Amino acid sequence: MRNTRLPLFIIALVMLLGLMLPVDLHAANTTPAPTGSKKLIYDQADLLTPQEEQSLTQLARQYAPEHQTDFIIYTSNNPEGRDVQLMTEDLYDRKAFGYNQPFSNAVILTMDMYNREVYLAGFGTAEHTLNNSRLDKIRSKITPDLAAGNYEAAFAKYIQLSNEYMDYKLGTTPDNLLFKLWFQLLIAAAIGGIIVWIMAARSGGVVTVDRSTYEDSSVSGVLDSYDNYTHTTVTKHKIEKSSSSGGGGGTSSGGHSHSGSRGSF
Repeated sequence: MRNTRLPLFIIALVMLLGLMLPVDLHAANTTPAPTGSKKLIYDQADLLTPQEEQSLTQLARQYAPEHQTDFIIYTSNNPEGRDVQLMTEDLYDRKAFGYNQPFSNAVILTMDMYNREVYLAGFGTAEHTLNNSRLDKIRSKITPDLAAGNYEAAFAKYIQLSNEYMDYKLGTTPDNLLFKLWFQLLIAAAIGGIIVWIMAARSGGVVTVDRSTYEDSSVSGVLDSYDNYTHTTVTKHKIEKSSSSGGGGGTSSGGHSHSGSRGSF
């Protein structure tokens, strides 16, 4: 009896271990990296406080899932004086940014503090949803804050506007008044006012008596008329020239194409 029970016990123990080990190994191999561990802010120029950097990181993570796009911020003192576009392209090539896979959807804002330039670039689907023209608009809206040193406000606006502009179909202008809720409400109120005015005007009946009813055309008429020329006034307005450099994308040394917009601040 002893010789038969011992092998059965060993066989049962081996089978139990065989059932347990594959489950543990499978769980260890498929556990995804936490999404909150992805680095999105590279503040090498120390423009942000730790609290500001944390706040911007949370904001970028909040908007990222909507269009499956990472929002990156990169600041540098750039002591070597490199071109800001090349700095952006090299960063993308090195870090392999992307929301769900390497070298995929990402938007990058690069601050070159040495040359006082800013560059915006869209990679992956963002190359089209945030084309050169749209990036120009975003850059023009954040430049006043950048020039005033309000970096956190400018970076937050960059994230929010990028996410907002990606909602619009290609070929449409995000800043078109027809897309603004306040303008739509204004038009609706104006149309409603016109309709009410017409209804009120018609409710009082039609006036059939006018000036000609009591006028004797045989004794009425214009006796004389004349015009006196006094003077001419000429007003001049100075047309201000923009100092922005405009947009322009390109292709990184790693072969990744992108949209782009650059300018000074």
